[in-house]
Amino acid sequence: MQQALFGGGCFWCIEAVIRELKGVTKVENGYAGGITTNPTYESVCEGTTEHAEVVYVEYDESQITYQDLLNVFFGMHDPTTLNRQGNDIGTQYRSVIFYYNHEQKQTAEEMINTLKADGIDVVTQLETVPTFYRAEEYHQNFYAKNPEQGYCNFSIPPKLLKLRKKFQNLMK
Repeated sequence: MQQALFGGGCFWCIEAVIRELKGVTKVENGYAGGITTNPTYESVCEGTTEHAEVVYVEYDESQITYQDLLNVFFGMHDPTTLNRQGNDIGTQYRSVIFYYNHEQKQTAEEMINTLKADGIDVVTQLETVPTFYRAEEYHQNFYAKNPEQGYCNFSIPPKLLKLRKKFQNLMK
């Protein structure tokens, strides 16, 4: 299994999309890239830990590639807004790719450079993978457990619709 770690705003939104992809065997919400050990949701939301809300992914590369995951990641969030996704504002919502190896770094750099060459002002950070802290259990598979929750009901269905339209070939 291969690993990937992405931050693109609220982890509930990214997680709900990634779970729909073929070859994805594990998805966990969590925190990474900050200065505190064992952060909590409350401390991350305060914006003092420097952690981003992230989604950890394990996937079978024979079914889905890292490039495919990046295409979905960039297609499902706004990589042009610094420390913001929609109404979510703060460094915890930044667009960031944490890479596990040189190949992931190179693939992400190429994607970012292609987007920039196409005139998209990408602010996505690219960093080596730090310690990943798994979020509290109630954050795991949040949308599936809470589809009527206000934020989820507003934010996630449009992303899933976009996924079905744009990336049908990558879905389970």
